[in-house]
Amino acid sequence: MNAIEIINALKEFSLTSCLDEQEIKDLVRFGEIRVIEKHKHVFEAGQASDEIFFLFKGVVKITTYASDGREVIKVILHPQAILSEHSIAGEKIRTNNAVVMTSDAVCLAVKVEFIRELMCKNGALANNIIDLLGRKLKYNEERLESLVLNDARERIVQFLKVNAQSFGQAVGYELLLRHDFTQQDIANYTGTSRQTVTTVLNDLKKTNKIHFKRKSILIRDIKALC
Repeated sequence: MNAIEIINALKEFSLTSCLDEQEIKDLVRFGEIRVIEKHKHVFEAGQASDEIFFLFKGVVKITTYASDGREVIKVILHPQAILSEHSIAGEKIRTNNAVVMTSDAVCLAVKVEFIRELMCKNGALANNIIDLLGRKLKYNEERLESLVLNDARERIVQFLKVNAQSFGQAVGYELLLRHDFTQQDIANYTGTSRQTVTTVLNDLKKTNKIHFKRKSILIRDIKALC
């Protein structure tokens, strides 16, 4: 991506929509474009939490590990997402990993120190960051409620619904979700096993609620998906 493409891409982020042309140019000038290959880390647990990332291309999963070594996926992020917002809120050492799920990912890394300087000059940016942190908190609360209150099937179905509604392509009354996650990724996200995910997906396919291939899921009727 060249400088003009980066500047135009930043204008599409809700977080930076309040910045003027010069502020966005400064963000690009003091930032660093990084291209990360599939399965590589954008950042890792244990590193200093001194940068935030604007995701331009690719899909990234935020993960941690259970005591038995199992990967736990906390969130799956798509373009126009912000990574490592915890660093703005005072995190010193990273506790999560960010791993690329697609063939590659492109992001702009910006030092937190510079973001804080912008916040002091632009109160609207500070408000946008508060809104971002508030949305992330609400998302985490809803995720916790789902894990506590919903059974395995409900969590898997909810995963399909949310991703299809957010990133799916309408095909008549159907929704086509093109994706890069595996059935193990779905299991790691929903707190289930890969075998359970396979069983639920096959059951949904048998009842003609979905049709799936390796990299796509077609949902026949999102309202009837249960």
